[in-house]
Amino acid sequence: MANFMTDSHRQFLQVLMSNGIIDAPEARRVHRLFCEQHKVYYAHEKLDEFVGVINTHLHPLFMEIRKGRSEDNGKMFYALVNLAITEATKLASDYAENELELFKKTMDLIVESESGYVSSTSILNLSDKLQSKKMKKKEVEQVLQMFVQDKWLSEKQGDYTLHTRCIMELDQYICEMYQDAKKCNICHSLAIQGQSCENCGIKMHLPCVAKYFESQPEPHCPHCNEVWPHETRDLVQPDSQLPSSTPRTTRRVSRSETK
Repeated sequence: MANFMTDSHRQFLQVLMSNGIIDAPEARRVHRLFCEQHKVYYAHEKLDEFVGVINTHLHPLFMEIRKGRSEDNGKMFYALVNLAITEATKLASDYAENELELFKKTMDLIVESESGYVSSTSILNLSDKLQSKKMKKKEVEQVLQMFVQDKWLSEKQGDYTLHTRCIMELDQYICEMYQDAKKCNICHSLAIQGQSCENCGIKMHLPCVAKYFESQPEPHCPHCNEVWPHETRDLVQPDSQLPSSTPRTTRRVSRSETK
C-alpha cells in the first residue's frame, strides 16, 4: 500500500479523533466502509497496514494510533494517543489545575491498590486534600463523571479504575512514576487489574489468567511454580466498561496536517 493519505485514511482518523478509542470490530467496519466509499483498495487483513500509513503522518505531530487490550475481557481496541511524555501535558489543555490534581491522586490510589480499583468514597475523601484548590464532594462527583465521559476512568458499581484508553496512552508515564507498577507475566503489557502470585509477586491480567490456566485443573505460577492461590475460572467480564459518549471537544483534520 502506498504511503500516502487518502480520504479513507482521513475519515478513519476523524472517527478516532471524535471517540478517542474504538474496539477492533468497529475499526474493521469503518476501515471497510471508508475504503469502499472512496473506492480505494480494501483487504480485511490490511487494517494494521492501513493504520500504519496514518501513523507515518501522525508521528511528526507526536500522535499515534495504538492497539491495546481491555483488562476486563481481553478485547482489542484502537486508540489515538498523544506521545508527549508527561501526564500533565496530555490532560492540561482539557482540565483545570485542581481537576488534574484530583486525577493524579485518583491514579495514585488505583495503581497502588491490590485490585486496580478504588471506591468512590476513597476518591471523594480527596476533596479536602487538594493543594491547588479544594473541591466540594459534589464537585468531585461531577469531575469523576467527566473523567469517565472522556475515557480516562471507567466506573463499575461505584468503583473506579483506569480506562483502557488511559492505560494505552499513559503506560510509559505510569511505569516511570510508580515503582510498584507491574507488567503482565503473560502478555508483558502494563497490568493495573489482575492477580498476583503470593510467593514471587508476578502479576497477570484476568483474561491472561483465564487463558493460561484454562486446561490446568491445579494451576501453578508460571514463574515460581507455586500453587496459584486465586480463582481462575469465570474471570472475564462479558463486556468492557466503555461509555458511549464522545469527548467534549473534537476538531477536524485538515489536509495540510496529514500531507
